[in-house]
Formats: sequence, C-alpha cells, structure tokens
Amino acid sequence: MIYISSSCIKASTIENAVKILVNEGFTNIELSGGTNYDENALAKLIQLQEEHTINFLLHNYFPTPQIPFVLNLASIDPAIATSSLEHVKKAIDWSIALGANKYAFHAGFLLNIPLKQIGIKIEKVELFDQESAIRQFELNLRSIVEYNDDRIQLYIENNVLSSSNFKSFDKKDPFFFTSSENLNQFKKPKELSILLDAAHLKVSCNSLSLNFEQEFKKLYSQTDYFHVSDNDGKSDTNKGLKEDSEMFEVLARNWKSDKVVTIEVYSGMDEIKNTHQILEKLNNRND
Repeated sequence: MIYISSSCIKASTIENAVKILVNEGFTNIELSGGTNYDENALAKLIQLQEEHTINFLLHNYFPTPQIPFVLNLASIDPAIATSSLEHVKKAIDWSIALGANKYAFHAGFLLNIPLKQIGIKIEKVELFDQESAIRQFELNLRSIVEYNDDRIQLYIENNVLSSSNFKSFDKKDPFFFTSSENLNQFKKPKELSILLDAAHLKVSCNSLSLNFEQEFKKLYSQTDYFHVSDNDGKSDTNKGLKEDSEMFEVLARNWKSDKVVTIEVYSGMDEIKNTHQILEKLNNRND
C-alpha cells in the first residue's frame, strides 16, 4: 500500500493538508509534522475520515504539540525526554482513535537540536555522554512498549547524517541508527520494528562511506514499512523519484509489493504524482 505524507503539502493546518491530498485523489495519508497546533484536530480528522474513507497513519512529530519542541527520546534533559515520551504516547492514542495500525518515531540523538536548526546544518555543541543517552533512550523505549501493550505496531526510523553535519561534528555521528551497524548500539525491544527511510539512508551512507544498496538490503529485509524520496546524497532534500536514478535502481532490484511505503516528496504535486506512478508500476510488476 502506498501512502502520501501530509508533510508533502504546504498548509497551515492538518485539516487543509488532508483536504488537498483527498482532492488530488489520495486517500492513504500519513500524518506528519509541518502544520500548526489545533486543539480540535482529532475530531476534524475523524470527520474527514468518515466523509472520504481515508486510511491514516501517524508519524513521528504528529500530533503537532501545542508548544513546539524537537522530539528526542534519548535526551538527557529531563524536560525534553518527558515531553518526547508523552508525545509518543499521545500519538499511539490518536493512532488507535483513527484506526491506524502503525506508528513510527525517530531514533534518538546525542544533543538537543534547536528548532531553527532542524533540517539544516547543526551548530557544533558538546554531545551528551553516550552511555547516559543510550540508557535514557532504552528506558523510554521500554516505557513506550509497556504503554502500547501490543495495541499497534511500533517502529523506530533511521536518522539522516548529512555530510555537513558529519563535518560539523568532526566526523563523529551524533545520531542513533544511521546505518545497519549502529542500530545495534542500543537494545531495541523485540516489540519494536524499524521504519527504513531510504532517502535518509542514502545520505548517511554517503557521509559514512558505506555502500548504499548493501545497507538498503540489510534493513529492507527487516521491515514491512519504509519511506521514499530522493536527494543528491549530501542532504535530505525530499525530491521526487526518477526512473534513471540510483534510488530507483536500488528500489527496483529489491522491491517487494507486500510492504507499506510512504512518499515524502516536497517538490510539488506533479513530482508527488510521478513518484506515486513509479511505485505503482513496481507494485504491479511484483503482483
């Protein structure tokens, strides 16, 4: 099944983002960050779902929090760690209310990223003590698993390590889970799966001098859920998929039509639709 991320749409409210996607013929929608807080958002989404028979999934920084922050389940700042944990619990509750059977959140990282630096080069700061951050992350993961109580399937998404951030931190990786190897740096509860963001992985492999397709194969075989967009390998720019690209070739050689995939393309509706058509072709080829 192919979903479209609501973050593909520039809209002030999640309601408007969903309406735009529905009007374009998309009813499999992954709700993600990028819209303003709305205290009535859940009720509005339920109404839209009833009117248009929408399949929803929630992702990472949705529901939009009333007070913006950077979600980091490995933060050693008690306030951020607590806010992150409570956000994930709320997302689980909303997932159940909307009939979603999956929810994914990003792996943690070794610093508190300022809001204004999300998605761009991060200014170098002293990193958290790794053992302390891993301990906090594992504690939060166990709390999430216990709270969820097998109600939906939970996933940890791989982070992206851009070339600029790798250089900024003197070729140290400040993020958890940017490759198959450092997925093992923390104890992942067996109740948690992984969400593979192929575009994140392409960038991280370039930064870490790893073979992208080899890494993709290792992680793709471990999940039934992944994200797709494309980029130049240096930063996560959320471009559309092209059939003459390395990304397409890697997908085509390894594609399984029984997985859930979300399109995260921010370069306009035409590229969203083109990427959707390309993925549909891959699905039909494998049926």
